[in-house]
Amino acid sequence: QVQLMESGGGLVQAGGSLRLSCTASGSIFSNNAMGWYRQAPGKQRELVAIMITGGSTNYANSVKGRFLISRDNAKNTVYLQMNSLKPEDTAVYYCYGVIVAHDSTPWGSRDYWGQGTQVTVSN
Repeated sequence: QVQLMESGGGLVQAGGSLRLSCTASGSIFSNNAMGWYRQAPGKQRELVAIMITGGSTNYANSVKGRFLISRDNAKNTVYLQMNSLKPEDTAVYYCYGVIVAHDSTPWGSRDYWGQGTQVTVSN
């Protein structure tokens, strides 16, 4: 069983910063990618940022230059530093992982999601 647990959401004024954290726990064999998606009310869930084991990253155009994703592979933890926040960044942010569990059947990676953490940016 693999679980993702997020922390760090909250309410912040426009122009402010927040840091999200997500730790994967459980029977992890390998952690191939971790990242963040978000979903605003009435909108589809969208990729915010993702980091593949090895260091490659991908960011949504709307957050490039403002958000920074980082990972601590030893701790199976991913971080999202969000700077210069805008009201349009308001959403539920979901941690995402592509993980192989020791007891996976059939053997292989699968997608895991956290429960989500609310980020609200006020004017």
